This record gives sequence, structure tokens and C-alpha cells, in this order.
Amino acid sequence: MAVEVIPTGRALGAEVRGLDLSKPLTSDEFEAVQQAWYDHIVLLFRGQKVSDDDLIRFSRNFGELDIAPASATDMAGGQALSRPEIWIISNVLENGKPIGALGDKEAEWHTDMSYVAEPPMASVLYSLEIPSKGGDTSFANMYKALEELPDDLRAAIEGRIVNHDSSTTSVGELRAGAGVVLDVRSAPGAKHPAIRTHPATGGKALYLGRRLNGYLEGYAVEESEELLDRLWAHCAKPEFSWTHRWRLGDLLIWDNRCAIHRRDRFDGSERRVMHRTQIKGDAPR
Repeated sequence: MAVEVIPTGRALGAEVRGLDLSKPLTSDEFEAVQQAWYDHIVLLFRGQKVSDDDLIRFSRNFGELDIAPASATDMAGGQALSRPEIWIISNVLENGKPIGALGDKEAEWHTDMSYVAEPPMASVLYSLEIPSKGGDTSFANMYKALEELPDDLRAAIEGRIVNHDSSTTSVGELRAGAGVVLDVRSAPGAKHPAIRTHPATGGKALYLGRRLNGYLEGYAVEESEELLDRLWAHCAKPEFSWTHRWRLGDLLIWDNRCAIHRRDRFDGSERRVMHRTQIKGDAPR
């Protein structure tokens, strides 16, 4: 079966059909997938049955993988049984301890690990267990968000640097060993341009990381807060987004360099288990 790419009809996202990701991709298949990814930012592969080794092999087509951080590998049982390149995203408790990260809370709009000097270029997420409802993942196109930014707001951030705070997770929890941020100007993390250029497509996109404790350098804190509030309200407009409702066996890959994403909360009494890989990137420019 030939590779078929079916756009969502929204601002981003496409389903790819005709591939069994438990098998290696041919060079022609990967070329088609990569071009579809550049074109649509988020790709969905439904009905997959892949092992951790398969997930790692597929992800490595795009580049070198990150290793799960201590915050993930310190979890009980589950993570220890997985490969070092696999991050378990789950609300499941075993012997009273979580087997994965992020639990069942709502995750606000963010870009994965933008608080490091060289953030991952992409994330791959595969569903093993899903709740009966909730836990949907939404994505927003930051190329389009920049293209439609009001002129005064674009002028205010052109050439500016955003400080990306590392103290909290995407569900708002304080990371182990991190202190409460009292002044956003000195929050720990990394500094990146507010507008970045995609190294493969050449497109320009907003690059904000996450709202909590963000700071737009060169402005008074009050001015930075006002500008960031306007930017995030703009990015969250429905016309820039697409929401994925998970099924078992769904596999998604998204481009962290030109998209933000969020997760809806779900009933914590139901199990949700996902396996994730991250593909290394470079410093935003």
C-alpha cells in the first residue's frame, strides 16, 4: 500500500496511512513521512502495534534521541523496566508510587523542554492505555500564529529574547530541587529568541515555551507580563489549533520548533499509559 497523507483540514496535522511502524521504513517511505511532517507539523499513525524497540527505531529516523531525565527514571517499577530512551507518561500507581510522569492533570500550552539550551526538535507519543474520555491533546501552529500576529505585537517582540523557566512542569508542579520563582527576571532556565527560524523549512515561528514564569527580556516586568498575556491569548485562538482524541495504538510525532501543545485532564481513576521518545534538537536561532 502506498503512503497516503490525509490532512485534518485544520491549521495543522495529518494522518498517515499505509505504514506498519513495527517494521523499518524504507528510504522512500521515510522521505514521504518527513516531507509530510514538514508540511503538517503533527503526524498521526493509527492502529499501530509497536514495541519500545520499534518506537525507538522509528524515532531514530529523525535524529539522535534524548535519554529520559532523572525526574522520569526515578519513578517506581515501570520506568525501570523500560528502555532509557523511553519516557513513560502515566497516572498509574504501583505500590503507591507513580510508574510515569504528569499524572491526570490538565497540561497547559507549552513546548517540550524549551527551558534547556538545545530543546528537542520533536516528540513521539504512543498510546498503550487510554481513559474512556478526556486526556485529549491539542496542538497549535506557531507559523500561523506569527503570520497573523498584530503588527504592534510583532514589533514589540522582534529581535527579543524570552527567558524560559525550568522550575515547573507543564502541569504546574514544582520540579524536584527547584525553588519557587519570586522574580521572573531571574528564573532558572534557558534564553531563546521569541521568533525562531526552523532549520529545515526556513519558516519563522513564535517560540514562547510556556506562560508560567516566562519573561520577555528588555522590558519591565509589568510590560513583559502584559505582552506575554497578549501573545498567549493570541496563540490559543481556535483557528490555529487541532485537537487529537486518542485511540489505542495511536502514534503521534510533532515538531516542537513550530508547535505548542496541551493536554486535557481526565478521570484519575482510569488508567492512561503512553510511551514517549524525544529527538534531540539544536539551539533556537
